[in-house]
Amino acid sequence: MLKVLRPALARLLEPVAGALARTPITPNALTITGTIGVSASALTLYPTGHLFAGTMVCWFFVMADMLDGALARVKGTTGVFGAFLDSTLDRVGDAAVFGGLAAWFVLGGHSRLMAGVALFCLVAGALVSYARARAEGLGLRCDVGIAERSERLLVALVAAGLAGLGVPYVLPAGLWAVAAASAFTFGQRVLAVRKQAAAAAEGGKVAAPDSGGRECPD
Repeated sequence: MLKVLRPALARLLEPVAGALARTPITPNALTITGTIGVSASALTLYPTGHLFAGTMVCWFFVMADMLDGALARVKGTTGVFGAFLDSTLDRVGDAAVFGGLAAWFVLGGHSRLMAGVALFCLVAGALVSYARARAEGLGLRCDVGIAERSERLLVALVAAGLAGLGVPYVLPAGLWAVAAASAFTFGQRVLAVRKQAAAAAEGGKVAAPDSGGRECPD
């Protein structure tokens, strides 16, 4: 859904990446720093009820993390390990965001139901990503779905930030939306892989996935 915005975002990040390319900072360092920042802010600010501040700090580090791909392209250091590291640490950041929100609902939000929904978002998001990674490991394409990581994270962060500003019901609504979209996306990917597997079993050829670049699968 946000794929149409990525070229424009890439153009905005290019000048920053160009400036960083003249420093010793590496793409992997940005990836690790972004993950640590998102995780630390989400797990300290969200459970204590600082939803708006937590969202602003998380968003800053998410944007910093997004620079790793642009910096890798400018420096010409794109590679398999960078893509692996980026994809793996994205799961850590996602877990921190939804885990922090779950902790808030238990400690201050007084809603075990919504804590469960936040944890469901965490698990379902991981399944969506794993389904693609496993399918591509088998030589199948699995990039379909209405809610990739960027969409899920955007909805969760915006909902948490608005809740921190006092907007009622927006955080539960946002988490329910992420949960439903994640489950639906997982179903879409299972069906897509089933269709390709059936075609392969009948002797059809399955297109190999594109594994180039640093961008991580989701």
